[in-house]
Amino acid sequence: MQMTGAELIVKLLERQGVASIAGIPGGTVLPLYDALYSSAIRHVLTRHEQAAGFIAQGLARATGQPGVCLCTSGPGFTNLITALADARADSVPIIAITGQVATQQLGSDAFQEVDAYGLSLAVAKHCYNIRRAADLLEAIPEAFTLAVSGRPGPVVLIVPRDVQSETVEFAAWPPVGERLAPPLVAEAEIEQAARLINSAERPLILAGGGVIQAGAAAELDELAETAGIPVLTTLMGLGGLPHDHRLNLGLVGMHGSVAANRAAQNCDLLIVAGARFNDRTVGQVDGFCPAARLIQLDIDVCESGKLKSAEIALIGDLRAALRGLSTRLGHHPRPQWQAQIADGVQPVARAAAQDFIRQVGELVGPQAIVTTDVGQHQMWAAQSYPCKRPRGFLTSGGLGTMGFGLPAAIGAALAAPEQTVVCFSGDGSLMMNVQELATLAELKLNVKLCVMDNRHLGLVRQQQSLFFGGRYSACAFEVCADYRSLAAAFGLNYVDAAAAELEAVLKTPGPALIHVSLKPEELVLPMVMPGLSLDHMYTGDKSCQ
Repeated sequence: MQMTGAELIVKLLERQGVASIAGIPGGTVLPLYDALYSSAIRHVLTRHEQAAGFIAQGLARATGQPGVCLCTSGPGFTNLITALADARADSVPIIAITGQVATQQLGSDAFQEVDAYGLSLAVAKHCYNIRRAADLLEAIPEAFTLAVSGRPGPVVLIVPRDVQSETVEFAAWPPVGERLAPPLVAEAEIEQAARLINSAERPLILAGGGVIQAGAAAELDELAETAGIPVLTTLMGLGGLPHDHRLNLGLVGMHGSVAANRAAQNCDLLIVAGARFNDRTVGQVDGFCPAARLIQLDIDVCESGKLKSAEIALIGDLRAALRGLSTRLGHHPRPQWQAQIADGVQPVARAAAQDFIRQVGELVGPQAIVTTDVGQHQMWAAQSYPCKRPRGFLTSGGLGTMGFGLPAAIGAALAAPEQTVVCFSGDGSLMMNVQELATLAELKLNVKLCVMDNRHLGLVRQQQSLFFGGRYSACAFEVCADYRSLAAAFGLNYVDAAAAELEAVLKTPGPALIHVSLKPEELVLPMVMPGLSLDHMYTGDKSCQ
């Protein structure tokens, strides 16, 4: 067989089952775009390369399979870097293919030349610097394998323009790149962990994004039910257990529930399943779960003992390890432990936004997919959205990137066009990638964009209110969008959140913008005080629970 490097890229992507790609063409990827012209792969033309990366993330987060994005060299690639860093922080498998100046021009400061390889080192799981078209036969399948194997992450392929135009001959197609089976945890280690769990009086499970990535939601449920163990979830672990499950204590951490945070501080055993000891989850590390012994389950050996030392570390196939534990545990209802968790927990003041978010969740149903941007609305959604399934709540956790929500929603809608996708954004976050309203309008996807509008950078204002004496520095917007006009400019349906038509708009297929007016004084509560342990929660009455 004979074809150009560009044609080879497209055919290899087709063989990987890629149905959609997001990107923006430019000089160093024009041969690749010419090859895409006759392909069945759907190309989504974004208005910014960062959005292309987040669309790829939306596809990947909704399915567990790699999303693919394209960009040209120079500013095209530098625009993409934030989305790559975000994917690395949240262990999201995406494949980024970037053009580069011709090989004979490398190192000459040619037009739109940057050191894409050097820039990739800090933000990608791996980077391929392609120099011959024939190398693509190995690199592309391997990139797909790397992206989803072990701890998932972004992989970059740098393909100079002349390599895309080079003709290559080959005899056969390489095998399709697939996820490598993770190593199994030793039976003796699982036995040891099971004995420790059976002897505990106040055990807890901390479920993180690794549960979602491993496809282990059912195994998490089985373990919790078998041993009567309450479950805490990190931001990335939301959906690992249904929100209304009797053993789900909800979000833990900086804006976690009072019950979840108190339980963490009083448990005698913590089973950490696919979660990092992120500062937003644990607060002061030394004060987190002070009396607890730790069992840590993870795919990544680098997470073992990174911030907290685990008595037992089960490194390998998380799904199989959870299943193995369940078969070795006795049935323990633990009513006293559950009563202790609930004892004395007082209701926390709810923001109006939380009631709206819950209402939306009830109207769109359990199969809907939610994305959020970053800010107060993100935390309100994490606290209040009735998420019942894995891969149903997509958010930027580790990097906390404003501008994530809208393009990620587009990606999720491409992955699951039969579902409603709801994006909760803020008036600050939306402006980071507002240009993608044009992309949404073109694609006519079933995305409902809920703009939580308080005319401020809400979390910044909240911090300034609580810790900086109410000195509101650079957090208020003097000029704000007219969202009705903004929707009209892109031909989108518009409705006010308080309008009677809200339910009809949510249930009518197609894109829509829903405007939600909020008071800037509203706070995300509870809130763990900065630098303190989870015991120190501000609940709105100047005291801690």
